[in-house]
Formats: sequence, structure tokens, C-alpha cells
Amino acid sequence: MHSNDDMAPETYSIGKVAKMIGSKVRNIRYYDEIGLVKPSSHTEGGHRLYTAEDIWRLELTATLRYLDFSIEEISQLFSGNLSVDKALDWQIESLSIQASALTNMISILQQAKQGQGEGDSMRYLYDLVQAKASNVEKRNRFIAERVEAGDLFNGVPAEWQSPMLHYFNKYIVNQEKTTAQQIAAWNELQEIINDRQFLEDTKNTDFSFIVKELQPRYDADTWIKKLDQFYVRLTKALENKKSADSPEVQAIIEESLALYSNTEQTIYNLEFLNTYMEHVELTSTPLIDRVNRLCAIMSPQLNLLAEGNNVFIQNLQRKMQSEQENKQPES
Repeated sequence: MHSNDDMAPETYSIGKVAKMIGSKVRNIRYYDEIGLVKPSSHTEGGHRLYTAEDIWRLELTATLRYLDFSIEEISQLFSGNLSVDKALDWQIESLSIQASALTNMISILQQAKQGQGEGDSMRYLYDLVQAKASNVEKRNRFIAERVEAGDLFNGVPAEWQSPMLHYFNKYIVNQEKTTAQQIAAWNELQEIINDRQFLEDTKNTDFSFIVKELQPRYDADTWIKKLDQFYVRLTKALENKKSADSPEVQAIIEESLALYSNTEQTIYNLEFLNTYMEHVELTSTPLIDRVNRLCAIMSPQLNLLAEGNNVFIQNLQRKMQSEQENKQPES
């Protein structure tokens, strides 16, 4: 018969683990500090001790980092909040954009080399890049034309139309400087936005919903300013690794719920919650999801906003479940 100590898995010090997996101690320590891969135990003196399972997670982390997965994506994979299939799809998409950007840069360099005899070669190189790029004016004009052609804001009062595209315009359309990768993502965005199916998907989400159904208590300008403030607080909390269930995040979301109703109780009404969640489901189609991923590639800020929005939706789902449980008759 084995004692509990005999049954305990073998453990290794952080220095030993670093040598085993060919990593640096500081990297392993960092993964512990951010909660990505924590040691299973510590010595009496407080030194980290890793099991074979811990070492496997560290090796997997190194592999995923090699494949250009972000720390946040790896964290979501380990926690189960992100499926492997979706994570792989996202990474393929991201790397495809990078490949497209590299192909574009190679093409520019090759053209510049062939055109060296045309006077100022540096000026020629600059002109080639500018021809490929898309400035703020061009992007604004393109979006305005698409919005008008697609009749996307049918039924939305004029003062509410700008808030509907607030974050897209702020972080995508109005970017002053764009990298080669962002230009490649924008080029694909234009192709999707020109797709008739995407316009249909977007119209089905019904932009007028927020005004007709939610009946916000604030005017449009005040509403978007307050939403900005809540998202700043929420994304800061997420950057600091606060969980969706943490008191800090819950307090921010509770306050923000008031933006979505004209009375204190509307947001907690089960009928309203069902209607709102049905609307949320309409905003998830393959093309809309692809646009969201491209936007995340173009703007890290939008990526954090999307994460904040997911936390908000998870909170509403819990509210809905709670309301349903409260409505059930006692046995």
C-alpha cells in the first residue's frame, strides 16, 4: 500500500523545467505571474514545483507561441472559453492576412527595383506604397457609399446613425497610419462589404433595434460617450486579468446595463432578455464573424472591445437564466 507521498506525482524545479523544455526561467515565471501556466505546488521556501502535466502545458504554450497565437488566445484555449477549431480558424485567417501583406510588399519592392531608372527611386518607392494604401478620406467615402447603397440605416433616426458605426469608424476607418498587414486586412474587408450576402446579413441584424426596442434614456451623443467610458473601464479590467465573475467587472456591467433601457427594470425583464439575445444571435454569421476577425487584426483595441462585449453577453445570459429560475413555480 502506498502512502499519499508515494502517490504524489514527481515534481521539478523551475530551473530544471527550463532546461528540459529549452526555455528561459523568466518566461516560465511570467506564465505563472499572468496565470497562464501555474506550478502545481511550491516548496516550503516558496519555490515553484512543476509536474509532468505542467511541463506539457508549458511545451504546448511554446508551440502555440511559435505558431503566432497570442497569450490571450492561449489562455482562452486552456480555460475552454475558445474551442480548438475556432482558434485554428482564427490563426489561419490571421496568418493568411500576414502572407497577403508580405506578398504585397514583395510586389512593391520588385516594381521599385525594376523602376530604378525612373529618376528618384526613393520617390518612386514612396508612390508605389501610397498607391496600395488607403487613406482616411478614401475609407470614409467607401463606407458612406456602402451604407447608402445597402440602405443599412432604414428606420434609424439620423442622430443615431453615427453611433451605430462609432467603434468601426474610430478604430478602422479613421486610422491615420496603416501597416502592410492592416492594408491587406482592409482590402479583404472591402471585398466582403461589397458582397451582397454581407449586406443582407447586416440588414438582418436591424440597426434600428437599439432605438425601437431598448428605448435608451439618453440622447445619442450622451449614450455613445457613456458607452465609451464603460468600455474603457471594462477593457482595462480585462487587461489586468480580471475575470468575468470578479466584483470589479460585475460592477462595471451592472452600471452599463442602464444604457440599454429607459427604466431600471427593463433590462431584467425575461421577455426583453429573450428578445435581446435573439438579436445578438442574428449578428453572428460567417461573413460578419470574418469581418470581426479582420477588424481585430487591424485594431488591437477592437479585439479588447470584442472581449468586453463577450463578457457583457455572458452576464446577460446569466441574468436570463436567473430570471427563468425565478419564474419557475415552487414544487
